[in-house]
Amino acid sequence: MIIPAPFFLATLALSQPMQAAPRGYFRTPSLRGETVVFAAEGDLWRVAVGGGGATRLTTHPSEESNPALSPDGKWVAFSASYEGPDEVYVMPSTGGEPTRLTFGAGGTVAGWTKDGKILYATGKHSSLPSTQLVALDPNTKQRTRIPLAQASDGVYDDVGNLFFTRFDFQGSQTKRYQGGTAQNLWKLAPGATEAVALTADFKGTSRNPMVWKDRVYFLSDRDGIMNVWSMDTNGKSVKQVTHETGFDVQNPQLDTTTGKLIYQHGADLYVADAATGTSTKLGITLSSDFDQLRERWITRPLDWVTAAHLSPSGDKLVLTARGQVFVVPTGKTGRIVEATRKPGVRYREARFLPDGKGLVALSDESGEVELWKLPPTGEVTAPREQLTKDGQVLRWDTTPSPDGKWIAHTDKFNRLHLYDATAKTTKVIATSDDGGIGSVTFSPDSRYIAFSFPCANSFSQLRLYDIKTGKTTELTTDRYDCSDPAFSPDGKFLYFLSDRSFNSKVGSPWGPRQPEPFFENQTQVFALSLQPGNRSPFLPENELDAEKKAEEKKPEEKKPDEKKPEPGLPAIVTEGIATRLSLVPVPAGSYGNLKTDGKKLFLTANTDSGTHLMAIVIRSEDIKLDTLVTGIGSYELSADSKKLLVGQNNAYLVFDASGGPDPARSRVSLLDRWSFSLDPKEEWKQMYDEAWRLHRDYFYDPKLHNVDWPALREKYRPLAARIACRADLSDVLAQLMGELSVLHTFVYGGDQRGGTDSVGVATLGAEWEKDEAKGGWRITRLWRTDPDMPEKLGPLLKPGVEASEGDVIAQINGVPTLSLDDPAQLLRAQTNKQVRLKLFPGGDSSKARDVIVTAISGGQEWDLRYSDWEFTRRQAVEKAAPGKLGYVHLRAMGSGDIAQWEREFYPVFNRDGLIIDVRHNNGGNIDSWILEKLARKAWMFWKAPVGAPTWNMQYAFRGKVVVLCDESTASDGEAFAEGFKRLGLGKVIGTRTWGGEVWLTSSNTLVDRGIATAAEFGVFGPEGNWLIEGHGVEPDIVVDNLPRATYDGKDAQLDAAIQHLLKELAKNPVPKIKVPPYPDKSFPKRR
Repeated sequence: MIIPAPFFLATLALSQPMQAAPRGYFRTPSLRGETVVFAAEGDLWRVAVGGGGATRLTTHPSEESNPALSPDGKWVAFSASYEGPDEVYVMPSTGGEPTRLTFGAGGTVAGWTKDGKILYATGKHSSLPSTQLVALDPNTKQRTRIPLAQASDGVYDDVGNLFFTRFDFQGSQTKRYQGGTAQNLWKLAPGATEAVALTADFKGTSRNPMVWKDRVYFLSDRDGIMNVWSMDTNGKSVKQVTHETGFDVQNPQLDTTTGKLIYQHGADLYVADAATGTSTKLGITLSSDFDQLRERWITRPLDWVTAAHLSPSGDKLVLTARGQVFVVPTGKTGRIVEATRKPGVRYREARFLPDGKGLVALSDESGEVELWKLPPTGEVTAPREQLTKDGQVLRWDTTPSPDGKWIAHTDKFNRLHLYDATAKTTKVIATSDDGGIGSVTFSPDSRYIAFSFPCANSFSQLRLYDIKTGKTTELTTDRYDCSDPAFSPDGKFLYFLSDRSFNSKVGSPWGPRQPEPFFENQTQVFALSLQPGNRSPFLPENELDAEKKAEEKKPEEKKPDEKKPEPGLPAIVTEGIATRLSLVPVPAGSYGNLKTDGKKLFLTANTDSGTHLMAIVIRSEDIKLDTLVTGIGSYELSADSKKLLVGQNNAYLVFDASGGPDPARSRVSLLDRWSFSLDPKEEWKQMYDEAWRLHRDYFYDPKLHNVDWPALREKYRPLAARIACRADLSDVLAQLMGELSVLHTFVYGGDQRGGTDSVGVATLGAEWEKDEAKGGWRITRLWRTDPDMPEKLGPLLKPGVEASEGDVIAQINGVPTLSLDDPAQLLRAQTNKQVRLKLFPGGDSSKARDVIVTAISGGQEWDLRYSDWEFTRRQAVEKAAPGKLGYVHLRAMGSGDIAQWEREFYPVFNRDGLIIDVRHNNGGNIDSWILEKLARKAWMFWKAPVGAPTWNMQYAFRGKVVVLCDESTASDGEAFAEGFKRLGLGKVIGTRTWGGEVWLTSSNTLVDRGIATAAEFGVFGPEGNWLIEGHGVEPDIVVDNLPRATYDGKDAQLDAAIQHLLKELAKNPVPKIKVPPYPDKSFPKRR
């Protein structure tokens, strides 16, 4: 009987087991009366307070979150990114078109006031990277700033007291955090001149204030788990309300009409009685197609390539992209083969084996990262083989030997492994205590392995491992960095790179801003003879070479039918090998990735214009560097040395190594039509396990702070099973990683679903407010910067515009500003574009003038506002002590900040006092540069016939120094403050810092390029104590910038620093430089 195909397919489909419907992952709930609104799948949903079927309120691809129901329950305010930026919206709670309320504010909804205004948190109005509260009337669109310099959320009681969380979330997913930025609750009473702290007696977290009757409810980790607690309105009579265990309570809200709390616990929502704490889980069903769980297509796979390698003959290319492996013909025809079809498995570093018939890759299919052999054909039934079974840690960099009998690879524990494909065993052949082993390469006969080995003095030397004897030989000393060994095909030379050229661009310490030696183009190319007597092919020929060549040309006598055996490669003679070194005569440069085919040396050169592929022909004359391809990302030489692969501009070129590329002919054009699909559910499962595993492998403490890490993975696994969108995975990872209780644990990024619009809101670099009487929006503040840097001027202060505070902006691009609730709407999509304004100077329409400005982005305005703060601090110091005290602010500790140091320190290096301000410093790695400068001492003086004396060490600061820090001083900013104290350079003034001093590389990325960063490098002092982590740096003099006074323009910390220095200088002035009497060397006359 023949069954029609459609009937057969339908029967097959019905025979498959029905899958249980996903339950969803519920977050950020709000409750009012009988209505609950919450977030799931990146959208907002509505459900009854008793649970049941939920109705979807929003459908946009981007995320909508943080809903807050209005007091009457008819409206819901929320944060969303419909047009790209995250802004505040409002919509009917029963569904309807959202209304956008903010433009460029980046607002997060905090709640509603009792009179129907929306409270939202924004950094838009602060000159510092601080969050402040704004009340917005959704009917009139009028905004009222709450007069607090710091406030991330808040709630009013019936008499007008504002209870608020002062600090914003400090960024790191760290449970039981007690550092200087621990969130705490404050109260601002009506008419009060300053807010008062309510929870200062607890060092941990107290946040999310809610008011019901005469008590303040809030979230706190006082019992080690985040739960809801309550206190009276003066911060007394603290009581625990909820008693959840296991998972933290998150995102609580309180319905003041019923006294019921709602919160997230795990992936579910719970409703609790605020009076008794009795809670009930809401049974919620989402009527959804769970679109983000469906198979999805990657249509730009080249964006996701992490490894690209040629087949031995260069006719195919194997690509590792988004954790999967693909084989692509390098010609113009053929098919792209998906070599791996294992959803939920991440493959890394796939390469062809030397016979071209198999692939080797790293895979986590077994639960650990192991070596696997894979078929390159994509056949599901073809055999796959797990080669190693001893995985303990992340492995890297697979390198097969030319004969296919060995595979070398490295791992996170700085070990070099060698896999024996015949015996199917693995052994460790090198281990370093000082960094990762690299540049692993086999000799052409597969007997030797050369590699770079990090030494205790921070230099890498080349070493040679003999597989036959098991002996390791040091090929170079540890006096110079060496890398990228490349064997010549005839086995006579090992070429490599080494940093040995030190020609400083700066010749002396004389000149502005303390010139120091700078060595660029340090790298040179070397040839190491592997046997005695080998003459470098780069040496000029002489008469003996001619005689030798003539001798080699003589025909050999051989018997009839005699077969000449193939000559083997000469054995490497290790005795005296370090003395057989010669320099390849090309200029030093910034080189990398050296390869050779025996006729040329190939290498990359890093220049100001990019990275270029270069070649050096191996010959005895006219030796030079030739440019093959400019602006490359990577390259590789095929195993037979006949083809080159170049990655360039998100494309791949393959061409003959003997020539150069023809872009039209050498481009792997099949990749233009490449796409593939993935299963998000399986990928998220893999990412969950890998994030757990990478933390195990990267964390600085091998015992992971004594937590039961395997048990914690299983504890949070049920939450991972509920994930319905990428943001849910981040939430689960944040909870899991937070159990290690360490800072620098950031969860961010990843392949998030988003909308197609990305419409930024430009700005004019000013604050404004509506002034109907004057006919527009009046400028209330212009952000000003250092006049010595005109390129930083805001748009309205540029020459030719020169607006002033009090001027009125009547029109933007011809549209009256009074016609809109917020004229910032007119600046959408105007970044870096010319904008025409009609200005009324001083509000006088009779003096109206039109000007053209170039609008700036929100990020540029952030920089402008911060620059205004920096400049006004410097002006305050100059005003308080003209010419006596200097001021330097460092926003962070990166390359841009050493430039800031150069600009700000050297003009004031000869002042009597100096304030170094690292408040809000978000870290980096240059603390040693700054500390070294401050540690310089003036130990002698020069005196010319005229002029004032100068001193050595140049630019040593001879006066008094103080450092300002605060709760937002983080990471390397804290290291600088602690080092300043420990080196006895002066006093530290301010408040306790963030408390994050386990450093990281942020290299433990997941397959979709998201990350849950691992804290990798702990810091301890010579006395044997771990430093700073979890607590922060304690200032010598504690001064807080209180939120209300700071809003009003005061800076108590800066004032304290100024007064401290002036007091110290009055007691112990900087010694005056006294020129001693000149010597009398006159020769006395004889009598």
